Amino acid sequence: MPFKNSIVVKFVLVISLFNAVIFVLTLGYNYYQSRVILQHELESNSRNLAMSLVHRVETELAAVAKVTEGIARSLETSPHNEQELLTLIRSSIEQNPEISGAGVAFEPYAFNAASHLYAPYFYRENGKISFRRLEKAYLDFPYPYWDWYQIPRELGKLEWSEPYFDEGAGNILKSTCSVPFYKDTASGKQLKGIVISDVSLDSLTQLVSSIKILKTGYAALLSRNGMILAHPMKDAIMNETFFSIAEGRNDPSLRELGKKMVRGETGFIHYQSLVGFSSWMYYTPIPSTGWTLAVVFPEEELLENVRKLSMTMMMMGFTGILLLTLAVIYIARTIIKPLRLLTGATDEIAAGNFDVELPATQSKDEVGELAHNFQVMRESLKDYIKNLTETTATKERIQSELKVATNIQASLLPRIFPPFPDHPEFDIYASMVPAKEVGGDFYDFFFIDKNHLCFLIADVSDKGVPAALYMMVAKTLLKTEGQRLGDPDKILSSVNNILALDNENCMFTTVFCAILDITTGDVRYANAGHNPPLMIDSHGVRYLTPKSGLMLGALSGTVFVTERLTLEPEATLFLYTDGVTEAKNPEDALYGEERMLKALQGAPRDDLAKMIHFISSDVAQHANGAPQSDDITMLAIKMAKKRTA
Repeated sequence: MPFKNSIVVKFVLVISLFNAVIFVLTLGYNYYQSRVILQHELESNSRNLAMSLVHRVETELAAVAKVTEGIARSLETSPHNEQELLTLIRSSIEQNPEISGAGVAFEPYAFNAASHLYAPYFYRENGKISFRRLEKAYLDFPYPYWDWYQIPRELGKLEWSEPYFDEGAGNILKSTCSVPFYKDTASGKQLKGIVISDVSLDSLTQLVSSIKILKTGYAALLSRNGMILAHPMKDAIMNETFFSIAEGRNDPSLRELGKKMVRGETGFIHYQSLVGFSSWMYYTPIPSTGWTLAVVFPEEELLENVRKLSMTMMMMGFTGILLLTLAVIYIARTIIKPLRLLTGATDEIAAGNFDVELPATQSKDEVGELAHNFQVMRESLKDYIKNLTETTATKERIQSELKVATNIQASLLPRIFPPFPDHPEFDIYASMVPAKEVGGDFYDFFFIDKNHLCFLIADVSDKGVPAALYMMVAKTLLKTEGQRLGDPDKILSSVNNILALDNENCMFTTVFCAILDITTGDVRYANAGHNPPLMIDSHGVRYLTPKSGLMLGALSGTVFVTERLTLEPEATLFLYTDGVTEAKNPEDALYGEERMLKALQGAPRDDLAKMIHFISSDVAQHANGAPQSDDITMLAIKMAKKRTA
C-alpha cells in the first residue's frame, strides 16, 4: 500500500494536525492575554512612577514658589530700604538650598526716582553666594525685555520661565519663578516689580535621569515648548525640541505626540522611542510649570519573560504532540493490520479472481463485520458479473438493432437534394436530427401530379422506438392519402380517422400539410396542431397564423380547414418542429420563437441548405453543450425568380 495513501498516515496526520491547531490557538491566546494583562499593569505602574516623579518635582518647585511669593508679599506690605532688600534676598538663598539665585527687578524709577532701573540679584557660584546688578550686567538687553519679566508682568501672576542657560550669573541651566508685586495708589494697584527665584535644572535632570526602568528604559523631561530637558540623548538636551526631532525624521506621528504633550495632555501609548526601540510610554504634565514628564518602557524587555514562558510552553506542547503521535501510530497499526490483509484479498478480487480466500477473523468489531460483508460481496459479485455479461450482450444486440433502425428511418426520409433537379420552378431542403437513436419527427414531399407538390412536416408526441414506429405509420398514411385525395384538409381528416382507431397508447402527431402549385406559387395548407410556419420574402421575415386544428390521432371525426397563400418569386416558406424553439441551454432557457425569427433575418436566403445549417448552428450555440431533449426538424421551400408556365 502506498505510504501516502495509508490510513495510518491519514489518521496520524489528522489527529496530530488537530492537536497542533489546538495547541497553537491556545498558545497564541495565552500570549495575547499575557500581553494585554502586562499592558494594563504597565500602564498602572508607569502612571504611579510618573506621578511619584511629578510629586517630587512639584514639591521642590512649590517650595521655591512659596519663598518667591513670600518675598513679593513682604515687599507689598512694608517698604524696604536697599540694605533690608539685599538682606531679604540673600537670606532667601541661604535658607533654601534648592534656590540657585534670587533677586528683585523693579519697574523703571519704582525703587529710586533717581535710578531708571534697579535689579539686585544674588546667586550661588563655586560654593559661595555672589552678587550682581542685573541692570548693569545686561546693558545691551535690559531685563524688562526678558521673558521672566515680561510674561508675569502682563499676566499678573506667578510664572515659571522656559529653561535657559544664564551666562554670567552662575553659568547654569535654570528656570526662573517670577512673581509680580504691587503698591497701592489712588488709582488702584500699580506694578512695582518682579521677584525672581532661580532653580538649577541640574538637580531636576539628575533626578529624572536617575530613574532606571528595566535595562534600557528611561524617564524624560520636556519644557512647555517641547525643549528636551532630560533624556539619554545628551546631545539633544537644550539643543533639540521634540518637534525638531520629528521634523528631522519626517515623522508626523511623533509631531502629533509632541503637540499632545505641550498641550498638557496625559497618555499611555505604544511608539518607537527616540533612541530607536519599540516601547510603551506614559506621559503627564507637571502642573506648576507646564512641563511634561515621560517614562519609557522598552517592549522587548517587557515581553522577555512572556516570550520565555511561551517558548517553554511551546517545547512542552511539541513534546506532548510527539508522544501523542507515537501512541496514535501504535494504536492505528494495531487496528489497521487486519484491514491490510483484507486489502490484499480485495486486490485479487479487483483483478477478477473471485475465488481468492479472505482472511479469517474472529473479531466481532467493525473489522470482523467488514470481512463478513466482503465475503457476501464476493458471492454477489460473481452473480453480478454473470448477469452483467448477459445484459451487455443483450444491450449490444439492441444497440446494433437501433443502428439498423436509425438507418432504416433515415432511408424513409428524402435525403437527396435537390430532390427534383428537373424542376427549376422551386427549391426545397430539409433536415432531421433525432434526440435519440431514432426519432418521432419526420418530413416528406412528393408530387401529386406534374404541377402539384405536396410537402409536410410532423412531430410525434413521444420519442425513441415507439415514436419511430408511429412515425413510419403516419408518414406512410400521409403519403398514400395525399396522393389519393389531393386536398390538405381531406388528407389530414382521413389520416386522423385511421390513426384514432384503436389508439390505446394515446399517441398523436402534429402535422403541417401543404400543396404547392409550382406554376403559380399558390399554396393550399392545413394545420393539425403544429407550430406556425414563417414567411421569408421581400417584406422581411414573419410568422404566419394558420388555423390550428387538433393533432392527428387524438379524436376521430376532427374537421380540418384548408387555407391559402401565395409564394412570390424568391419567397421562402420555413417549417420546423418544437425541438427547435424548445432547445434548452444549461440554465434551462429556451431558444424561443423570437430568437429563431432574428436568426432567420440574418440567415442566407439564396441557399436553403445554408439557411437551415445556419439555424442549426445557432441552436447549438444556444444549447452550449446541453443534451438535446427533442428531435430537431426543419424544412424550407422557395420559389424561383421566374415561374415556368
